[in-house]
Amino acid sequence: MTQQVRGVVAPGKGEKVRIETIVVPDAGPGEAVVRIQACGVCHTDLHYREGGINDEFPFLLGHEAAGTVESVGEGVTEVAPGDYVILNWRAVCHECRACRRGRPWYCFNTHNAKQPMTLTDGTALSPALGIGAFAEKTLVAAGQCTKVDPSASPAAAGLLGCGVMAGIGAALNTGNVQRGDSVAVIGCGGVGAASVAGARLAGAAKIIAVDLDQRKLEWARSLGATHTIDAKSSDVVEAVRELTDGNGADVVIEAVGRPETYQQAFYARDLAGTVVLVGVPTPEMKLELPLLDVFGRGGSLKSSWYGDCLPDRDFPMLIDLYQQGRLDLDAFVSETIGLEDIEEAFAKMHRGEVLRSVVMF
Repeated sequence: MTQQVRGVVAPGKGEKVRIETIVVPDAGPGEAVVRIQACGVCHTDLHYREGGINDEFPFLLGHEAAGTVESVGEGVTEVAPGDYVILNWRAVCHECRACRRGRPWYCFNTHNAKQPMTLTDGTALSPALGIGAFAEKTLVAAGQCTKVDPSASPAAAGLLGCGVMAGIGAALNTGNVQRGDSVAVIGCGGVGAASVAGARLAGAAKIIAVDLDQRKLEWARSLGATHTIDAKSSDVVEAVRELTDGNGADVVIEAVGRPETYQQAFYARDLAGTVVLVGVPTPEMKLELPLLDVFGRGGSLKSSWYGDCLPDRDFPMLIDLYQQGRLDLDAFVSETIGLEDIEEAFAKMHRGEVLRSVVMF
């Protein structure tokens, strides 16, 4: 039997979101219905609303979520009703060439629920990142559910579903930060601040936070930055070099997604150092670098997609660290809100006033 729940829908490009009645079908083969407990408001949701992802409106927004499995469909063995889970948008297929080569974090064929959720008039909805969690319940592929310790706060745990995982993974997985390394993070919003936390977890000796906003620099310092650089008043490359004995950082994480900040990251790294791009650029952006510099400086230029995470490996481990007091996920929760507050949360996010607003159910 289908269920009707409240959910937040983006009806058209640039239009304000609306709370609508959503029809959630019973879980089919390989699917699960999840009762949402908390869902973070992420920049990606705003990109969907603005038509920056695709034009498959209307969208059911929300994807950074934790909740409880209510029911599962035929053939599901990964999770069972009652399990407390974090939702992910990388349900790996185990069959593509990346999975077969033992690199499932690069899976080329991640999957979502087959059945659509709809409005009451039958209009099919496009769930954000295959999740659609700004709703009291949602339908996902069972592989999108990662079971974790049920004592973890839903507001904090759900953030691992996207932005916080992207940032931590950029440091731990993509950047492979080692004990004693120097790390610079350019852009200290939610993802960049999480990169700072990831570098701290890895044991980096020097963590340099770079931003234009003093508030974000303070957030970064509270999460483990040892030094901060105000990009409005300093030459970022020279400032990073001064803090690293003239060498540049071992790993520079670019969490803005702009050509000019990527160039700063490129020149602020040590010779043979690593640049990690985790900030998301827009389609029209172009990068220009002297090819001789790319050749002559050596090292690695990497992009980090979802922090190169493997949810069933990384989510439980990070929740364990959170429970031990070694990873302060609560620090990322700037406020808790209701479904009706999402438009204002978008505005606060755009103004840089919050790390994360979290919708609670």
